[in-house]
Amino acid sequence: MSNILGADGTYNILKRALDTASLRQKTISNNIANINTPNYKAKRLVFDQELRRQMASPSSFKLKVTNKRHIGSSNSAGLDVEIVEDNSSSMRADGNNVDIDLEMSNLAANQILYNSLIQQTNNKINILRHAITEGKG
Repeated sequence: MSNILGADGTYNILKRALDTASLRQKTISNNIANINTPNYKAKRLVFDQELRRQMASPSSFKLKVTNKRHIGSSNSAGLDVEIVEDNSSSMRADGNNVDIDLEMSNLAANQILYNSLIQQTNNKINILRHAITEGKG
């Protein structure tokens, strides 16, 4: 079923987005868990900025080709997800720079994104299921 799901690339894009949202959730949760750890610096997932940069200059946005017969298609747009440490100054005396309000709002926004991606994935699977059963199932 994986080949059927990935035929138009949508499933692979959704999978990559879900993986990224999951990693973002873990990163935010780790920041919240370390809110009282002295000298802990918050971690951030760097993906959105890279995507915006790539989209701003489409000529540099190259798709990977996994087979010489493919025409610019790919499972991945060549964008890497990276976790970086936020070394901005801290408002706390212990050197910790985790802002609980920011982390909680990021957590809520990421949860909404994740739920939306799950819904889109389910819709994709339901459309394929309907096509496979010729509308009889």
